[in-house]
Amino acid sequence: MVKTEQMTDAQPPADRRLAAQALASNDPTGWFEPLYAEAAAGTSAVPWDRDVPNPLLVDWLRSASLPQGARGLVIGCGYGTDAEFVAAQGIRTTAFDVSPTAIRGARARFPQSPVTYTVADLLNPPPSWRHAFDVVVESITVQSLPLDVRTAAVTNIGNLLAPGATLLVIADIADTPATSGPPWPLTRADVDSFGTPELTLVRVETLPRPDAPGLRRWRAEFHRAAD
Repeated sequence: MVKTEQMTDAQPPADRRLAAQALASNDPTGWFEPLYAEAAAGTSAVPWDRDVPNPLLVDWLRSASLPQGARGLVIGCGYGTDAEFVAAQGIRTTAFDVSPTAIRGARARFPQSPVTYTVADLLNPPPSWRHAFDVVVESITVQSLPLDVRTAAVTNIGNLLAPGATLLVIADIADTPATSGPPWPLTRADVDSFGTPELTLVRVETLPRPDAPGLRRWRAEFHRAAD
């Protein structure tokens, strides 16, 4: 999912260029909308966009045991490919992105979609979402945020889960904390940090990345205790 564009010595990839500008303005999520806007204008590409859902999500969700009529949330949905797959499993799905252009793109790409697409910021989610979802999918979003906001992002994700809910985390692997990005891949300690007294780690796996032979990703499942 984390691809790179063609680059020269004078021009870094668009995601890194725009992220550097946003971080210089102390705006950790401020680079997503310019990236999607450039992509809409045809001057850049969204490096994580793909035509098929994440295979690690597909494999997990097809065997997951979820309640009838489960309420699902897809974090940082981009153009909606993963969200559409989640909804196709009979899950009442909400999907959000901080970029309005991304959300417009998702609605245009899937005009008959059952997914509720909305603009929201993981660092300041709607209060009505607190403990509102039975399954939450976090795929490659936390690693796109700098380390100084990671704790806030992880805490906010945990607060989205209803009693008895399940959290799926998919992320690139780092042996030591990343010093530059995006992305800022997750260490095992970062994965474990999603756990709380109420949110228990069920399993964590290291699995091959189908789009990048030789590289692997975390896939971790957490369960929130029922009241």
